[in-house]
Amino acid sequence: MFPHARRNRLAALASAGAVIALTAACSSGGGSAGDTAGPSSGQTPSGAIKVVTWRTDLIQDGTFDKYAQEFQAKYPDVKVTFEGHTDYEGEVKTLMNTDDYGDVLGIINTITPAQLPDFFEPLGKQSDLEQHYQFISSKSFDGTTYGIPVVVNAQGIVYNKSVWQKAGLTDLPKTPDEFVQDLQKIRSTQPDTVPLYTNYKDGWPLTQWEGDVGSVTGDADAVNKLATIDDPWAAGQEHNVIDTLLYDVVKDKLTEADPTTTNWEKSKDLIATGKIGTMVLGSWAISQMQAAAEKAGTGADTIGYMPFPVQANGSWNSVVGPDYNQGINIHSKHKAAARAWIDWFNNESGFAASQGGLSPVKGSPDPATLKDFGSLGVKYLELKPAEPGKESLVNDIDKQAEIGLYAPDYRKRIVDAARGASKESLQQIFDDLNSRWKDARAAAGD
Repeated sequence: MFPHARRNRLAALASAGAVIALTAACSSGGGSAGDTAGPSSGQTPSGAIKVVTWRTDLIQDGTFDKYAQEFQAKYPDVKVTFEGHTDYEGEVKTLMNTDDYGDVLGIINTITPAQLPDFFEPLGKQSDLEQHYQFISSKSFDGTTYGIPVVVNAQGIVYNKSVWQKAGLTDLPKTPDEFVQDLQKIRSTQPDTVPLYTNYKDGWPLTQWEGDVGSVTGDADAVNKLATIDDPWAAGQEHNVIDTLLYDVVKDKLTEADPTTTNWEKSKDLIATGKIGTMVLGSWAISQMQAAAEKAGTGADTIGYMPFPVQANGSWNSVVGPDYNQGINIHSKHKAAARAWIDWFNNESGFAASQGGLSPVKGSPDPATLKDFGSLGVKYLELKPAEPGKESLVNDIDKQAEIGLYAPDYRKRIVDAARGASKESLQQIFDDLNSRWKDARAAAGD
């Protein structure tokens, strides 16, 4: 049998829902906002710390080793090692059934705000940290912050500029219909190029479409409003617009011929060499595609980034939000060293800029990867957090409905219907999703 504290942690993890929105639960333990650990606390950073990360690629190519060397030059009494996980959410969730889940780690999405004090060391009062950092509300609870994002991503579409130019496309699409028409021009002018690549087989890239909820209307409350309506897939609703576009591009044969054979790693080379025209991905992907283009000899400037093809109030909108937030394991024996790493990584490593994202540090310049957004006048949209007491409501409804907004399955269902692999129509799928959502809302009591 698990020790009492261990059982509590296991139960907390087992009860956490799917990745949609931040959820809440009763919790105890942890520390107060005054229990912060770090150089400012008067403790000298020292000892060996392990940083648990989802970026296995940066371990393999030596990037993280370079960061460690730079950090240790400033803090010679600290030794940093890294542990990478490819199935980060699943594997770290398992690790957190124990006390040993590294010293610093990205806070997994299934940890609810109310559970943060059970697993993570408080970093300080949210009101104080917000003077320096942005986008920290998602990993704050009851006025205390437990995690700081490593990079802030914008949402949009990665594309090969040369492919679009060869198709005679000079203006970016402002509506879904224009986007489909542009993909059709790419198909007709470059038959060997896949206009839009879904990365269906890997699954998770399809969840990137969910990140554009909010971009369609420019409404910062777009996700919260899901808890107030019975029909998110009704005509005019954001999910209807997004998922109809996915269906249409597949139905019109503007995607890969056999989506069951897609390959994420290979897709980087394909878009770099003009074999793919576009992919719906967060801004974190830009630098990876540009690196592939440099390696292929086509040049980083070949890769561009466009907003989701809908305008609201005369402008494009891009939802922005944090990637993983680094937190400190509450059981770490070297919390001052762990805090020193987090502060150094966010303020001195240059990681956010290298990844093509916005910095969590207020006042930082936009990265070069998002220069296209600046020239287009794209507005960045930060989604509002849920009202206190309702942090888990959207998550609870989605879990009850068994849809999985941030899981790939329901969008795979749409792709399968569009390519003729099932006999469902898009309207039948929407009707089913709306019915399940409505019933789940009723069950949630809202």
